[in-house]
Amino acid sequence: MLPPFPRANTVTEPLDSVDWTAHLLTETSDLHALLKTVRRMAVLGIRAEGHVPAYTVPEYAQRSGITIIPVPVHDPDATVILGEPVVRRVADVPPPIDLVDVFRLSHDIPPHVDDIIAAKPRAVWFQLGIRNDDAAERLARAGILVVQDRCVQIELMRMGR
Repeated sequence: MLPPFPRANTVTEPLDSVDWTAHLLTETSDLHALLKTVRRMAVLGIRAEGHVPAYTVPEYAQRSGITIIPVPVHDPDATVILGEPVVRRVADVPPPIDLVDVFRLSHDIPPHVDDIIAAKPRAVWFQLGIRNDDAAERLARAGILVVQDRCVQIELMRMGR
C-alpha cells in the first residue's frame, strides 16, 4: 500500500524510527497513484534538445500536462528548455516540487542527494536503467518517496496520459 504522500516542505524529521522502506515504491499501482498527483516536476539532468530520453521524456510529460522545471547538468549555456526557465540546483526550484525526475548515471547521483533533500520534493524518480540503493535509502530516510529504474513516460503512457 502506498504511504501517505508527504506534503512539500513538510519533511522535518528523518525516518530512522519508522519503516523508511515504505517510501521505496516498486508496485506499478503505486507509481500510477504517484503520477496522478504530479503537477510540477523538476528534471535533473535534462538535455537542451535532441532525441535522447533526457529531453523526450520531460517533453512527453509536459505534453501530458505536467509543468517541467529544467535543471540541466550538461548544458551550461542553456537558459530555457522546453519553454521553461532553467534552474541550476534542485534546491533553488520554488516549492512545491511534486517529483524530481533524475537523468544522471547511477554513480553520479550521490553528489545531488543533499541538494534534492534540501528541496523537499514529495518524490524522486530515477529513470529507467538508473539505480543507486544508497542514495535511495538516504532520500527515503528523509521522508521522500523514491522510484528506481522505471520510465516516467512509459508509466504515463500506460495510464493513458
